[in-house]
Amino acid sequence: MKKNIAVIRGDGIGPEIIEQAILVLNKIADIYGHSFNYTEVDMGGCAIDKWGDPLPDEMLKRCTDSDSVLLGAVGGEKWNSVPGNMRPEKGLLKLRAGMGAYSNNRPAKIWPQLASASPLRKEIVDRGIDFIIVRELIGGVYFGEHKTEEVDGMIQASDLLIYNEKEIERICRIGFETAQKRNKKLCSVEKSNVLDSSRLWKKVVHSIASDYPDVMLTDMLVDNCAMQIVKDPSQFDVIVTENMFGDILSDEASMITGSIGMIPSSSLGSTTCGVYEPIHGSAPDIAGKDIANPIGTILSAAMMLRFSFDMAKEADSIEKAVSDLLDDGYRTGDIMPSDPEEAKLCKKIGCSECGRLIVERIK
Repeated sequence: MKKNIAVIRGDGIGPEIIEQAILVLNKIADIYGHSFNYTEVDMGGCAIDKWGDPLPDEMLKRCTDSDSVLLGAVGGEKWNSVPGNMRPEKGLLKLRAGMGAYSNNRPAKIWPQLASASPLRKEIVDRGIDFIIVRELIGGVYFGEHKTEEVDGMIQASDLLIYNEKEIERICRIGFETAQKRNKKLCSVEKSNVLDSSRLWKKVVHSIASDYPDVMLTDMLVDNCAMQIVKDPSQFDVIVTENMFGDILSDEASMITGSIGMIPSSSLGSTTCGVYEPIHGSAPDIAGKDIANPIGTILSAAMMLRFSFDMAKEADSIEKAVSDLLDDGYRTGDIMPSDPEEAKLCKKIGCSECGRLIVERIK
């Protein structure tokens, strides 16, 4: 099978982790007889430096013309002083909107080999951590009007949060459908005790619940959800929520699994052409030191194979290779055990060695 993959290496550690994911994909292509063609795309700070634009239209076209997009990370302190409408992250928002990728799925699952890396107490971890956050991705406050102006002699800033019924319904249906494929439990998260947008959200999600009689729907305020994720994550199966809440909750969820470097994500819309990326940032402080964890990016590539290319067996082989690597005691710095005795049983490795060892274990 031939597939065209748009590759956004991005900034900071982005190029390092993407390189390892490409090596993994090349091994998959060799074993299973596929052909992956990679099209380079400039986005983020590197695109600002080269083109004066965080995502030029031509680069966006390369993404929309592809079968899917593999993204490293964008941003960094170097570009903090550029105007707000030209920040590296604006390229990411433009990419999501341009591809119509309104549904972001972020799994929060702890690998059994890394159970001790979770900051939660052992008895909480032992109950299990395995849920998915379905986040609306191209609406809400991130895409509303942003304005800074002088009012009555003072500088005032505002950010507009807007959702319509259609936007809410389509993401909530993804939540219900995802729950149907798992344990049939959906938790809708909002702030309906304060926000009109959340009250509409709650009304819409309940209006379509009858279409999914096999799914148990519950409601939870976002502040309570943030507490419950660390108190008892085993209670969750699928969480569906709006853009900003999902951004915050998914980062929180990633940390209870041991490391943000282990978590992949997919962003899809009405087609199978999606954006696949680890959920962490560009980490410019460790860029070029060969110490970044590439596993989240490699697992994102596996998600691309599974959800966009219908290559379940190939995705399984990558995930098994990662599990085998952890079984063999190899750890990047971020997932090395803090306990000295446990650390003696592990071998610390860098980014490139981690990628190489995973490639060796793909069969």
